[in-house]
Amino acid sequence: MWCLFTLIYSILVLGSAYDVFQDRKSVNPEANMNISQIISYWGYPDEEYNVVTEDGYILGLYRIPYGKTNSNNSAQRLVVYLQHGLLTSASNWISNLPNNSLGFILADAGYDVWMGNSRGNTWSRKHVYLETNSSEFWAFSFDEMAKYDLPASIDFIVKQTGQEEIFYVGHSQGTTIAFITFATIPKIAEKIKIFFALAPIVSIKHMKCLLLKMAIKWKLAIKALFGNKDFFPQTSFNNFLGSKLCPRRILDKICLHTLFTMFGHDSNNLNMSRLDVYFSHNPAGTSVQNILHWSQLQYSTHLKAFDWGSAALNMVHFNKTTPPSYNVTNMNVTTATWNGEKDLLADPEDVKFLYSEITNIIYHKSISHYNHMDFLFGLDAYHQVYHEIIDIIQDNL
Repeated sequence: MWCLFTLIYSILVLGSAYDVFQDRKSVNPEANMNISQIISYWGYPDEEYNVVTEDGYILGLYRIPYGKTNSNNSAQRLVVYLQHGLLTSASNWISNLPNNSLGFILADAGYDVWMGNSRGNTWSRKHVYLETNSSEFWAFSFDEMAKYDLPASIDFIVKQTGQEEIFYVGHSQGTTIAFITFATIPKIAEKIKIFFALAPIVSIKHMKCLLLKMAIKWKLAIKALFGNKDFFPQTSFNNFLGSKLCPRRILDKICLHTLFTMFGHDSNNLNMSRLDVYFSHNPAGTSVQNILHWSQLQYSTHLKAFDWGSAALNMVHFNKTTPPSYNVTNMNVTTATWNGEKDLLADPEDVKFLYSEITNIIYHKSISHYNHMDFLFGLDAYHQVYHEIIDIIQDNL
């Protein structure tokens, strides 16, 4: 990955010197915006909240309370909550044009849309008393996201809206933490009407993503390079890559290849004019510990809590010498799932095992040409997935 970035940068420098990059596509303004600005830019109402978890993390929570065409409806709206995946943020739900971004589509369909951010990403890097640059701040993985982040966000939304039940849409790790939360915290599970799982992940035994495979193989190198704090945060380099490199026609194919290397190939289903937005906002960061947690699951078909490295530390955190397993079969939430046959992260073999664990599944669809990010950025995402989500919601009122 870093070799590829170095290559791109070298090409840019040499190209600028010889003036070969005059053929440059225009940059989308959203590449330089935050989440609230993107929502407002497209003419939608925007609300931003800070949610404090039980262990003191401050999470950025964003709301689109209604769409552009239904603002006069005073009736209480059904709530749909969107939760992003690994190394991404809530911006992924609004990165495409309004007619192809799930956040905007749901708002225009009459729903009250909320978008969460997991601790450690671009919009959730604050704590009540811990400094962001401290090792203590980054001592978390998806264990804590499931135990603290999701319950805090859902409880806040339920209290704010007065809704007893909400609809939940998760992508990638956003499904992982949901499976854990709904299986282990019944009082939160009771507040979920339907769980929509896009590219669901509870196992990476068959995962083919090169980036995570490297992380698994070079765990010591990752700790040496990134220490024990944040991993791939959003920086000025994201903006440089998105707004300066990817819009250059000679480099957009390299940017595209980078996405396909990480998530799977689907060359005809990506809006090439939006690459600057995708790369400017992603990766959005997580903790090194979270990446190491995923690496611990490489040979298992079951979700397990983070192994702290010693029996003594595991005793402190779990009151037992080994990390406990999460049993998805304990989850009673009504669930609908979609997966892609070309997904390098949520491998079809791993997803197939997951289906046998879900006790209340009402719908499943496997899409032959979909990779991991098509559920967010695919040109046909509305026809393949989004309109089905809306149909299922309406059928279960």
